[in-house]
Amino acid sequence: MNRLPDDAENAQSSSRGSCPSLQDVHSINPAQLMARIESYEGREKKGISDVRRTFCLFVTFDLLFVTLLWIIELNVNGGIETTLEKEVLQYDYHSSYFDIFLLAVFRFNVLILAYAMCRLRHWWAIAFTTAVTSAFLLAKVILSKLFSQGAFGYVLPIISFILAWIETWFLDFKVLPQEAEEENRLLLVQDASERAALLQPGHLSDGQFYSPPESAAGSDEESEEKQDSEKPIV
Repeated sequence: MNRLPDDAENAQSSSRGSCPSLQDVHSINPAQLMARIESYEGREKKGISDVRRTFCLFVTFDLLFVTLLWIIELNVNGGIETTLEKEVLQYDYHSSYFDIFLLAVFRFNVLILAYAMCRLRHWWAIAFTTAVTSAFLLAKVILSKLFSQGAFGYVLPIISFILAWIETWFLDFKVLPQEAEEENRLLLVQDASERAALLQPGHLSDGQFYSPPESAAGSDEESEEKQDSEKPIV
């Protein structure tokens, strides 16, 4: 029979502990609330959050790293000019690495346009780039003859595949949840500041001041004078 009260107390304690942020926000004084609002507004004025900037830097790293590997591959296979002419001008899907480089350029353009310039807050753009990258690389590995061309036949497709999925994980599990959490915190702080402003006692205006009532002694004297004046003269 004692389990029911214990369960009720545990439920109440868990419900109280589940929303500490709102209680913490309302326990802050107005000066701290204004400071926090200004800090959040300063972040919004930057135009892009820190975690989104890190994501854009990683997308740039993806392009530069794949480009570096492709340039190394061009040098290894007989010089940049000769191999570049063979892979670009005489492009062959089964033996060229040029399309993997173009795939990295495609990811960079789409992701920077969507998440840096347009500041998109949805995962559809990176889902599209990751799906295209995965499908193209799988088809490239199955149909091409890259494995017969040395180590770069393994390195470039695997690195491109891994980087594309790391970008997807970072955006979906880091960028979007953290920005949503910061937005919720801003809304809580603004709501708390508005409530604190309403709860503060207002300043008294000139019309609200009034004089205190007359003392009891003065009123007694007036009543005695009235009684003396009302008494009949004998």
